[in-house]
Amino acid sequence: MKRHSSAYPRPPLVASGRGRRLLAAASALGVALGMATVTLAARAAVPPTPSGWTLTFSDDFTGPAGALPSGSNWIFDTGHSYPGGPGNWGTGEIQSYTTNPANISLDGSGNLRITPLRDGAGNWTSARIETQRTNFKPVEGGVLRIEGRIQMPNVTGNAALGYWPAFWALGSPYRGNYQNWPAVGEFDIMENVNGINSVWGVLHCGVNPGGPCNETSGIGASRACPGSSCQSAFHTYRFEWDRSVNPEQLRWYVDGQQYHSISESQLDAGTWNNMTSHSGYFILLNVAIGGGFPNGVAGRATPTASTVSGVPMLVDYVAVWNRGGTSTPPSSPPPGGSTVSAYSTIEAEAFNAQSGVRTESCSEGGLNLAYLANGDWARYDRVDFGATRPVDFVARVASGAAGGVSGLVEVRLDSPTATPIGSIAVANTGGWQSWRSIPGNVSAVTGVHTVYLTFTSGQPSDFVNVNWFTFRR
Repeated sequence: MKRHSSAYPRPPLVASGRGRRLLAAASALGVALGMATVTLAARAAVPPTPSGWTLTFSDDFTGPAGALPSGSNWIFDTGHSYPGGPGNWGTGEIQSYTTNPANISLDGSGNLRITPLRDGAGNWTSARIETQRTNFKPVEGGVLRIEGRIQMPNVTGNAALGYWPAFWALGSPYRGNYQNWPAVGEFDIMENVNGINSVWGVLHCGVNPGGPCNETSGIGASRACPGSSCQSAFHTYRFEWDRSVNPEQLRWYVDGQQYHSISESQLDAGTWNNMTSHSGYFILLNVAIGGGFPNGVAGRATPTASTVSGVPMLVDYVAVWNRGGTSTPPSSPPPGGSTVSAYSTIEAEAFNAQSGVRTESCSEGGLNLAYLANGDWARYDRVDFGATRPVDFVARVASGAAGGVSGLVEVRLDSPTATPIGSIAVANTGGWQSWRSIPGNVSAVTGVHTVYLTFTSGQPSDFVNVNWFTFRR
């Protein structure tokens, strides 16, 4: 199994301002009994790209019933924490996350289902996924739009105590560094607890506790879902980061209706820079059970004996769009006709497609490909070797693999299964951030090609990280 290196870092919210606000909201709304039964159908397809926008990422979760969501798009988080991360995901939630299709799978009708389950001994399992990509961000002068069409778990009242569904985004530097939250930023696009008919949108930033975002509460707002309740029907939840205005704005929407906004002018320059100057954000979907937020709202520990098992959150689609700006936002593939010189330094994280690959913060700056294992690959489009063949290639690699674990970093052209034109062997370099530049010979190649870095090992364990590579002539 791949190593995971990010975490949901918020400590329990029992005494937080947001917890007090939610208690008041729960009191005002009253306690709904039973489970609603109205459910609207999934659309199956991502909506057409709005005029003036460019689709950067999407997943419509179309596929056979029981299948897992795409591993090319998503990382599966498992257990009660990341290795080395805070226990119970830093929030006090009690479930263990799994990759069991009973907890997470496509339903065959265009939905992803994340289903919390309680076994006969009272133990809860559920699921949490995060995008492989960590570079969702508006370009200078542009706008980022992250959107999902979701039905919260269709359960209310005492039966819902402890349910905590969420659709959110974390700053990319958090992967591999458990000490920089909330400075790197967190956008909670949709949060809900205990089956209350309300959606919460929250920004986390600055320092914890306190600081400009009043941590651990964050700066948040909430409202009831328009028309049908949040639990009984699908609703569209959207977050926008607008760099086309000055000061910049963050905005939260449900079904196209804005209910929360934050201006750059509300925060000091250092806080804003820390959460906006890095390479971008990754997106998460999960259903937690118990923890500080639902406990604070309920005024007691959750879940309880009344909490029902097996009510899923349904996700119709997740999509990211970008609009405007002075440069092109990260996309896959790059604009047609553009090329990358084979003799430039090609940042490993600038892939156009991948399988089994994830990224993390690099000690040498930026990001690196992390914890690569046998069968993983990354694709780089339109790499131009010119009319003169290279003499070799160089890869900047690091490895903290156990003794006896090693493998090959291979270069292939135009197909991940083509015969390698070159390779280097990598074993432990002294640590996953102990970098070495290792050269390897390559066969004659000229012209423009799709370049694949493939990773081959006789062991299933992770064996290498890659920061960058280049060819020399």
